Amino acid sequence: MAPKAMTFKANSVIYFKGDISDKIYILKSGKVSMNSEDIETGQEVRDLIQTGEFFGVKSALGKYPREESAVVLSDAEVIQFTVPEFEQFVAQNTRVIMKMLKVFSNQLRRIHARVSSLLVTEEKTDPESGLFGIGQYYLNKKMYAQALYVFRRYLTYYPSGKFAREAANNIALAEQYAQKYGQGKGPEIGSSTPVPEKHPTGPTPAAARAELSDVAKVFYNGVSLFGQNKFQEALDEFKKVAEQREDEEYSVKALFEIGRCLFQLKQFDAAIRQFSGLIQKYPKLPDLPEALYYIGQCYEGKGEGDRAIGFYKKILTMTTEADPVQRKVKKALRALEEKSK
Repeated sequence: MAPKAMTFKANSVIYFKGDISDKIYILKSGKVSMNSEDIETGQEVRDLIQTGEFFGVKSALGKYPREESAVVLSDAEVIQFTVPEFEQFVAQNTRVIMKMLKVFSNQLRRIHARVSSLLVTEEKTDPESGLFGIGQYYLNKKMYAQALYVFRRYLTYYPSGKFAREAANNIALAEQYAQKYGQGKGPEIGSSTPVPEKHPTGPTPAAARAELSDVAKVFYNGVSLFGQNKFQEALDEFKKVAEQREDEEYSVKALFEIGRCLFQLKQFDAAIRQFSGLIQKYPKLPDLPEALYYIGQCYEGKGEGDRAIGFYKKILTMTTEADPVQRKVKKALRALEEKSK
């Protein structure tokens, strides 16, 4: 068996919300909308699938009902995969994986509010556990690029969450294994079921960091401290990383995290300077919209709502509805509008 091309006419439906299927799709041409219900407002949400984007991934891998309906807006051609075909495809196409990650955020855009789990469980899990469980799933499948994305999203959504420490350790582990073994390879990692009241199975934090550089160890110690709301201690660690000259990748990451720490410490002017300097030095920063969002938040904290609105509106011109930061920006704008009434 091999993935097969399929065509759908405008106004047809590829699958309905509630369907159970092991099929995963990639949009080759045309327009497809993912229609679902916002768990917070009850309103219908329509997200346009981008060409080259996979959809139907979570429900197919987790064997649970579809969370949305895939509606064809204009004649479309898709490639249909079974789960084994999909896993084989991503394992053998590293460059495709990296491209897929750029659009994979669309599959996770409301994950923190709506996911139950990628694993079959008897009890319904909360969104936080579900997001962490997805990261564990990818880590256990040795899909390190995807695992890194999910665990980093977890720490963005739940910096003080019950799995924050484990997520930081798993980021270190995924980076280590990706560098040492490559995608789809490496030793077995253990159970993927998140259990808050117990220590997770698999490598201990010490084992996860054993072969990391000293710079990486300091950085992830800072991430762990941030997750525990120890913002000053985290700031001190990130400053150590930013000041070293051995690893520019971690230096840039640390510069961003320093800004987040300053924001949490309510040192708004210092945080604005930090993020502004970072943007000037790295204008193509992948987290540019997120950095601008924090600058807007800082101006809000200073009581300068008009300046905050300027930054929020700039972010809206740089992002799409599929970007998680856009939802935060729209929420912030609504709050400011309500406050001004």
